[in-house]
Order: sequence, then structure tokens, then C-alpha cells
Amino acid sequence: MEKSKRNFGPLLIIQAGCFWGSMGIFVRKLSTFGFSPIQIVSVRLTIAALVFAFLLFFKDRSGFRIALRDLPLFLGLGFGSILFFTVCYFSAITIMPLSTAAILLYTSPIWIMLMSVLFFHEKLNRIKLIALALAFAGCVLVSGISGEGLTLTGLMLGLGSGIGYGLYSILGTIALRKYSPYTVTTYTFLFAAAGSWLVCGPADLISKFAAAENLTGLLLFCVLTGLVTAVIPFLAYTLGLRTVEASKAGILATIEPLVATLVGIIVFSEPINLLSGLGIVLILTAVILLNRKKASS
Repeated sequence: MEKSKRNFGPLLIIQAGCFWGSMGIFVRKLSTFGFSPIQIVSVRLTIAALVFAFLLFFKDRSGFRIALRDLPLFLGLGFGSILFFTVCYFSAITIMPLSTAAILLYTSPIWIMLMSVLFFHEKLNRIKLIALALAFAGCVLVSGISGEGLTLTGLMLGLGSGIGYGLYSILGTIALRKYSPYTVTTYTFLFAAAGSWLVCGPADLISKFAAAENLTGLLLFCVLTGLVTAVIPFLAYTLGLRTVEASKAGILATIEPLVATLVGIIVFSEPINLLSGLGIVLILTAVILLNRKKASS
């Protein structure tokens, strides 16, 4: 039973990556209503925070109780990880090609692995290093090899997004030692959502909802966006972190750009070239390599 439970963890991480990979569909749809990228982020975080709080309220109301000394941990998850990486990433894509920003974002497995060695004393074995190299190379190929428009500011923002993205695995693993996944995700998104309203231009955001011709339809789509791109994947990822090492989780989640590429091809008829195809193969190889290693350990 324990082995079966442990082997289910990687599937949850992969599931999270697949849902994150569909984000482009929702972002592009919401942008047609005039929302800026940061406003879309705020809508997504707010919906997710409300849903997580609703789930926790009905599942275990005692889960709302956290120790005051752990408040910095949840502030770190909300502000330092989710909100920080999102703002960095969306700022990066406004000043550099999307492909370059994506490559810098997916340096996150490197940061996760380094932080895991530092904080959790995880061992850097040959399988992990090979999988990390394959996954990162695959992300570079899938995202596109480009250095155009890369400035020092852009570089710092891009690397910041990767560090913030990776920080969720580290801080989330620590939080899960004391709290349930529902408590962790609820407080993470409550803090992240609160912070997002400081940078999204609330008055302008509300005016765009007020001007919508079909407000009910827009609100329902916003709820769907929050569920598919935040609630389901972050809950799955957090549940997966209970049985999967943070460093392995970071590599498994690199299936996201693979899914995003497939969404682009299938939904938006975007072309695929030989390098992108090779990148997809490399990412899948990294995922399979880690799962085979885990199954035999």
C-alpha cells in the first residue's frame, strides 16, 4: 500500500504540469476582454484563493489554524514564491521574446535541486543530473533558441521567475511537515491574491468587468480559469510533494512546456519544427528516467 501511494506522487506532479501547460488557452481568451497579463494573474489567484478557502472550510475548519511562528513561511509561499515568480515572469515577457523568458523560467529545476541539497541534504546522483540536463535541454528546444532582446534587467527578471517558481517546492515541502496540503495551498493563495491586488490596478480591473457585455459568462470563465490553471494543478503538485523529493518534482513539472507546445499546435495551429520535436522527446525521456529510477528504488 505504501509503495502504491509513493508511486502515485509523480503522477500528481505530471498532472499538475499538464494543467499548467493549458494556461495559454485561458490567458489568450481573457486578454480579448482587455485584461492585462497582471490583471489575469490577479483574477486567477483570487479565484483560486476563494476556492481553496471554500474547500478547507468544508473539509477541515481546524485547518485554518496556523502557528504565529509559521506566518513567515506562508508569507514566503504567497509573496516570495507564487506572486514573485508570476510578476517576474509576466514582466519578463513584456521586454523580451516569450521563448527567452520561458527558457529562463525553466531554470527552476536547477534552483530546486541546489536548494534541496542545501536545505534537505538531498543527494545529487547521476540519474538526477542526467534527467535535469535532458529536461532543461528539452525546455530550451521546445521554447525556442533565442537570445534576442535579452538585457540585464530581463535576465534578472527571468532568473527571478525561475527562482520564485522553484521556491514553492522548497517552502511547500517544509510547510507539509506540519500542515495539510489544503491548509498550505489556502494560505499560499490568500497571501498571493492579496498581494496581487496591490499591483493589478484594481479600479481598472473592476471597470473592465463592469463593461463586459456578458458578465455572467465572463465570471464563469474566470472561475474555470482559476480551477484549471491554479486550483487543480497546485493542489495536485502539493499533494505530490508529500511523497516526491522537491528536486525530482521540479524536473517532472517540466512537462508543462511540452503540453503548452502541443496546445499551441492543436488549438492555435502553431507550427512545430524538428528542434521542438526533439525537445519534447528529451523532456519525456527525463520524466521516464526519473519514474523508472523511483520504481526501482
